[in-house]
Amino acid sequence: MDSKANLALGTGRRKTSVARVFLREGNGKIVVNGKDVGEYFKNPGLTYVVKQPLDATDSLTKFDVMVNVKGGGPTGQAGATRHGLSRALVAYDETNQPPLKANGFMTRDSRMVERKKYGQRGARRKFQFSKR
Repeated sequence: MDSKANLALGTGRRKTSVARVFLREGNGKIVVNGKDVGEYFKNPGLTYVVKQPLDATDSLTKFDVMVNVKGGGPTGQAGATRHGLSRALVAYDETNQPPLKANGFMTRDSRMVERKKYGQRGARRKFQFSKR
């Protein structure tokens, strides 16, 4: 971490991923777990998801974003980062909330993987039935 002071902090969650997002003064550099956002999320769609809150609030070049994310897979981590970034932007300036809320970035996506039940092959999948 560099010596810049954090302007705001936001915690985002999605599936089993948790992201801590630090907002700092800068020119739009996004660092995820020590790597550039494009290097960490190889899929350009996931990079786009991460940048959505900055785009919605017209602050793509105002802040540097530092993210620590763990757990889950790439999609969950990108969603958690988006959620955390939205929360950080609102913590920094309350006037950012209406556009973020309108786009659905402030809502925690509560969809989780359903647990596997005993006597079944998966969460809902049953073992094959044999009449004879």
